[in-house]
Amino acid sequence: MLQFILITLFFYSSTALAQANELPDFTGLVEKHGAAVVNISAVQNFTTLNNQAVPEIPGIPENSPFYDFFKRHMQPFPAPRKSEPKSLGSGFIISSDGYILTNAHVVETADEITVKLNDKREFVAEIIGTDRKTDIALIKISATDLPKVTQGNPENLKVGEWVVAIGSPFGFEHSVTAGIVSAKGRSLAQENYVPFIQTDVAINPGNSGGPLFNMRGEVVGINSQIYSRTGGFMGLSFAIPINVATEIADQLKVSGKVSRGRIGVMIQEVTKELAESFGLSDGNGALVVTVEKGGPADRAGIKARDIILQFDEKGITTSADLPRVVGNTKPGSKVFIQIWRDGSLKTVKVEVGETPSDEAGENRKLKQGKKPDTSNRLGLALSELTAEQKKQLEITNGLLVEDMQSGIASRSGVRIGDIILGFNSKDVNSIEQFNELLKQVKSGKNIALLVKRGDVTTFITMKLTDDEKNNSSSDEKSSISVSEDDNKVVSVSSDTE
Repeated sequence: MLQFILITLFFYSSTALAQANELPDFTGLVEKHGAAVVNISAVQNFTTLNNQAVPEIPGIPENSPFYDFFKRHMQPFPAPRKSEPKSLGSGFIISSDGYILTNAHVVETADEITVKLNDKREFVAEIIGTDRKTDIALIKISATDLPKVTQGNPENLKVGEWVVAIGSPFGFEHSVTAGIVSAKGRSLAQENYVPFIQTDVAINPGNSGGPLFNMRGEVVGINSQIYSRTGGFMGLSFAIPINVATEIADQLKVSGKVSRGRIGVMIQEVTKELAESFGLSDGNGALVVTVEKGGPADRAGIKARDIILQFDEKGITTSADLPRVVGNTKPGSKVFIQIWRDGSLKTVKVEVGETPSDEAGENRKLKQGKKPDTSNRLGLALSELTAEQKKQLEITNGLLVEDMQSGIASRSGVRIGDIILGFNSKDVNSIEQFNELLKQVKSGKNIALLVKRGDVTTFITMKLTDDEKNNSSSDEKSSISVSEDDNKVVSVSSDTE
C-alpha cells in the first residue's frame, strides 16, 4: 500500500513538474527588451464647462469602447487652465537616435510631452506627426545610443500564441502582462485601415501606445484599444500590427503626414442573401452602395451595385479588406479592379486618388443651424444644415440629429451628432421631405437611413410597427417592437476609400 502511495505521489509530482516546465518564462524577455519601453506624460489643454475644468478625451471618438473608460476616470473638477503633468500612456523606442512610436490619442492634444526612460531619465519630446485613421503617432527626443526594440512580423503570429505587453497602466510604470493571441485581422467599427490583433492580454488606460511582444522578444503590435461594457478590462484587447505602424511612421518621418489612396465609393458587406441575389456563389467582395460623382471610381466606370472582387490583383474577401488595400496604394497609381456586374466578371482600370488629410476630414463642431424639428415619428430632433456646415462636412445634403427621444431610432443605433444623408433610395434634403418619406412607409416595412458618423457612412435599418406609424409627436413614449433583424447595423466604408 505504501509503495502504491509513493508511486502515485511520484507520478503526480512528475506531471506537475512537466507542466510547470511547459509554462512560458517571460523574465528574460522583459529584462532584455523592457528598457526600450517608455512612459509618456503630458500637460494637456482643459476646456471649461459649468465653471469646472474638464480634461479633453484625447483623440478618442465617443462611440469607441475606450471613450467611456477614459471619461469615467477624468471627472470634472475645479482647476486652472492647465494641470500638472499626467500620465497618459506608453511608447517604445524604434531607433537609437530617439524616435518613439505611440498612439495618436496619447499625444495629439498635449501642450508638452515628457518621455521617461527605464533608467529614470526624462526628456521633452516633439511630435513628428500623427495619423488619426490608424491611431499612430511618431515622436522624438534628443538623445543618442538608446535601447531600441526589434520588429517582428505580425503575419507569422498564430492564434493561441503567447504574447506580452509592457506599459504604464494608470501610471504604474513598466508593468508586464501576458496572454495569448485570440484572433488576427479583426475589423472594428470606424477603424477602416487597421487589421487588429485581438488578444486577452490585460490592457488598461496607460497601456495605450505600448508594445506587444512575441516570445522571441520582437514587437508585433501596438496596444491601442479594449472592448468593455463596464469600463474595466474584459479580456478583449486590440493591437495595431507593427508593420502597419512602421509604414505610417516612415511617411510621418519624411513629410509629417500620411498619403493614403482612395477611389470614392461607399461599400457594404456581401451577405449570403445578397450574393445569391447577384448570382454569386459565395459572399466574397465589397458591394458598392454609392459612387462619388467625378471621383476616381466614377471616372473608371464603376457603378452602384457592382461587387469589387479584386483590387490590384489582391483578393477582396470582405468589405473591410477594400479600405486597407486602397489606402495602402500610392495616390496616382493606375490599377486594375475586378468587379461582378450583371452576372459576369469585368475588369476596369482606375487611377487612385488621395484621401484628404485628417485636418480636412476630421469631425468639426457644427454651429447651430435652423431650429430643430421634433415632429417626426422616429423621435428625432433634426435640423437642416447651412451651406457652411455642408462645406465643412464635405457633403451636399443631409440633416443633423441634434437630439432624440427613446424609441426605434435610438435602439437601432442612431446617435446625436449623426448626419442623415438618405432615406431608403432617396437623398435627404429637407425636414419636410424626410417627414413626407416617413409618412409613406407602410406598417411592418423596413426603412434604411444612410447615416454619416465621423469618417464612416453606414446604413441603419429599422422596421415601423402600427404603433410607431400612428404615433404623434407628443412627449409620450412610443410602443415599438424591434426584432434582432430590425436592429441590424450594416457597416460600409466612408468616402475615404
